[in-house]
Amino acid sequence: MHNNPLPRLDEHPEIRTQLLGFCRLKPGDIWVDPVFGHKVACMDASDARSIAALMGDDRAELAIHDPPYNLVAFETRSLDEYIAWSRRWVNATINATSPDSSLYFWLGADQRDHFQPLPDFMVMMREFPVQARSFITVRNQRGYGTQKNWMAVRQELLYYVRGNPVFNVEAEYTDIPKTLRGYYKDVGGERTENLERGKAETIRAGNVWVDIQQVFYRLEENVSGCYAQKPLKAIDRIIRASSNPGDLVIDFFAHSGTTLLAAEMAGRRCFTADIDPVFCELTIRRLEHYRRTGRTGWQNGHAFDKLLIDASRN
Repeated sequence: MHNNPLPRLDEHPEIRTQLLGFCRLKPGDIWVDPVFGHKVACMDASDARSIAALMGDDRAELAIHDPPYNLVAFETRSLDEYIAWSRRWVNATINATSPDSSLYFWLGADQRDHFQPLPDFMVMMREFPVQARSFITVRNQRGYGTQKNWMAVRQELLYYVRGNPVFNVEAEYTDIPKTLRGYYKDVGGERTENLERGKAETIRAGNVWVDIQQVFYRLEENVSGCYAQKPLKAIDRIIRASSNPGDLVIDFFAHSGTTLLAAEMAGRRCFTADIDPVFCELTIRRLEHYRRTGRTGWQNGHAFDKLLIDASRN
């Protein structure tokens, strides 16, 4: 395994500054994929005019957003400031989606600080013309250890809809076999139990996902330098459940480019954005890397490896 990771870029601004020299986009720029028509924009998700320029006349059937929610990623905000900022990017998102669309938002709950910002965000969402559909919990394999509290092993995912969007229930089935019997009822005059009535031999994910491996350095999909990378399997599940092939997916917090890559693999277009040129470049390079090698990440290497070596020699 190649062992040359980038450190967390939010904690090493000097490395991030060095990487800016390799970035194709500067604030306001949009990269258009010549193969499938994806877009990557260097934009502020809360800037309505910028998002409108990215979308043009297109509207998305699915939005998947993973905003910084620990309030310390590059910029510390008070809770009120965070909610005001969230209100702007949610409004921009709704304007970018079709009347029948699904919206998924990853949002954390800091148990050390009154569970912010999750409850405040949920209350704010009542202002918008959307319907809450589910509160999904993704169970991490590894947690944040503590000897004085319950170990934190969950990630929160909020699911909202506009109108009557598609939901492909077959995407919800996992690889976990059904093992528990029970829930007997009469069907056609015969007593049956749940394993006999089921349409599949495996269980559905439901709103507690226990089969998702969080990303760490030994996984091929790992993009070192990113501090909040979401697993491809989780994003793929959302895309296949809440969109159809050819649909448009949006993600205004690109970070490691997982939504763009998952959309490419599932036959959907993706318009994604990030306020930071470095993460925009990582997103583009990850797509190009996949098309060139079939690999979904750099494991414990990184996207700028050769460039930094060549720069050090010059």
